[in-house]
Amino acid sequence: MEMYILIGIVLVIIFVFIYSYNTIVQRKNEVENAYGSIDVMLKKRFDLLPNLIELTKEYMGHEKEILTQITELRSSLGNNQSTNEKIKKHNELQKNAGTILVNMEQYPELRSNQNFIMLHKTWNTTEEQLSASRRYFNSAVTRYNNSIEVFPNNIVAAMFNFYKRYVFEVGEEIQNIHAKDVFSN
Repeated sequence: MEMYILIGIVLVIIFVFIYSYNTIVQRKNEVENAYGSIDVMLKKRFDLLPNLIELTKEYMGHEKEILTQITELRSSLGNNQSTNEKIKKHNELQKNAGTILVNMEQYPELRSNQNFIMLHKTWNTTEEQLSASRRYFNSAVTRYNNSIEVFPNNIVAAMFNFYKRYVFEVGEEIQNIHAKDVFSN
C-alpha cells in the first residue's frame, strides 16, 4: 500500500515537472514568435534611418552627436546578437531617432521639405505598426517572465537555464511625438 502511495507521489511530481517545462517552452516560443513579427517592423524602421540621417544632418548641425550615435548603433546591430541585446540597441535607436523628430520643430525649412514630410509619414506609419507589434511582444514577454518566476516553474526554469527577457520600452521622446502633432504651428 505504501508503495502505491510513493509511486503516486513520484508520478505527480513527474507530471508537475513535465507540465511546468512544457508551459515555459510554450511561453518562450510565443515570445520568439512575437519577436519575429516585431523584427519585420524593426527592419523597416532600420531601413529608414539612413534617409532620416541624410535629410536631417544638413539642417541639424549641432545635433551631430545624436546622428553619430544613430549611425554607430545601426552599424553595431548584427545577426549574432541575442534578442535581449537587439532589444536594448533598438530601444536606444528609438530614443535617439525620437529626439531628432522632436527637435525638428526648431527647423521650419526641414518641416516643409517634401522628402522629409514623406519620410515622416512613413516613419509614423511604421511606428504605429511597430507599436502594435510591441504590445503583443511585451505581453508575451510578461507572460513568459511570470511563468519562469512562479513556483514550481522557477525550479524547472533554473534547471534548464530559462532566463528573463526584456520588454521593448517606449522612450519619453517617442511618447512626446505621439502625444502631439509635430507639424502643428
